[in-house]
Amino acid sequence: MAASSRGFFDFKLRVTPQLNHFPELCRRKRRKLCFDAQRVPLGNLKFHCCCSDSVTPIRRTSGAGNGGDKIEERRFDPKKNSHIHRVRTQATPPAAMPFASPPSILKQEKFFPRCTPRNSGPQSRDTPPKRDTGIANEKDWGISLLNENVNESGTNEDGSTWYRENGEELGENGYRCRWTRMGGQSHDGSSQWKETWWEKSDWTGYKELGVEKSGRNSEGDSWWETWQENLHQDEWSNIARIERSAQKQAKSGTENAGWYEKWWEKYDAKGWTEKGAHKYGRLNEQSWWEKWGENYDGRGSVLKWTDKWAETELGTKWGDKWEERFFKGIGSRHGETWHVSPSSERWSRTWGEEHFGNGKVHKYGNSTTGESWDIVVDEDTYYEAEPHYGWADVVGDSSQLLSIEHLERPPGVFPNLDFVSPPSPKADDLPDDLPSSQ
Repeated sequence: MAASSRGFFDFKLRVTPQLNHFPELCRRKRRKLCFDAQRVPLGNLKFHCCCSDSVTPIRRTSGAGNGGDKIEERRFDPKKNSHIHRVRTQATPPAAMPFASPPSILKQEKFFPRCTPRNSGPQSRDTPPKRDTGIANEKDWGISLLNENVNESGTNEDGSTWYRENGEELGENGYRCRWTRMGGQSHDGSSQWKETWWEKSDWTGYKELGVEKSGRNSEGDSWWETWQENLHQDEWSNIARIERSAQKQAKSGTENAGWYEKWWEKYDAKGWTEKGAHKYGRLNEQSWWEKWGENYDGRGSVLKWTDKWAETELGTKWGDKWEERFFKGIGSRHGETWHVSPSSERWSRTWGEEHFGNGKVHKYGNSTTGESWDIVVDEDTYYEAEPHYGWADVVGDSSQLLSIEHLERPPGVFPNLDFVSPPSPKADDLPDDLPSSQ
């Protein structure tokens, strides 16, 4: 069986000094959630949850390809909008360089459902992850851990093979990890797939839900993806936090092409929120990078920033970056658009805005071609003081995570607290070939 690659690549980078607008960062619209009477435990906390939806798995559209030879092994460690100022003046400069989305390279082929009656074996319908899709909700993964011990394998009618197994690991401090692993390969071993689901918990109230999947098809295309969300309480403040993250990558087997993305979101019960992404892609002689972040302190202060750049093997480079900081209607925005030719000739335009909170805005800027402006205008200040998707939303979308049960703690036994928060995505985890912004 072969695996689909719809969405594997969508590259359309143009090598041109002309300036176009950057595509805006995708901000998914979420339904507004209301709290109902369902009470959900958060470690030692209890509060009302706003998710009344069923946790029945929603199956994803995916593709086929059973695996057998070794896939690249990546071990998993078993261990609303209340006050929104809408931006009327653009936070980005009027011109930016082209960063188009990358076109399909692989062929769409026939797939089979992954879930079949017991003892008939899981059938892969995995596809490479899609670019710029952010962090999925837990329901999109359809994680369903087996309650009984299973260790089985078999052969399908087309000669492809499969296996499925599950287990439980216990450790200190009431640590428990339940996991299910499945995979397979085509009859000739040219395509393969693997997927692992897990849930973790311990006596401190820590809970984690995760997925890791990988695959390879007969054309040599390969992919890997991991997703997880966790709940824990800050050891110093006892404030509950939920963190979600995703990493995705895909490589073409026929071209010098591939991409990598890391996404993360962090929320706490007091309204503090952090979101960000790092992205990298390459298609033959063209490469591009993107980083962005959002920080809300829960008290009205907000920081947002974006940095994008690209280059070709001929030496042409271009990019765009901006940043905004606001608190109680007072703040600033500034940015730069730039371009470097193969002969190292550099062009740039910088711009800035100072918002005084009294209806006056100072705008200034200049470019290497002699442009210059410095004016004060009467203009209202608009910005997002709170995230469009925050604590109440993530709680409502994390019912399966919150329902994880930890082991019973014996009387008189207390968890050991090491005052170390669970690891979270960091910039230095990116691939080594990511250069810094120009």
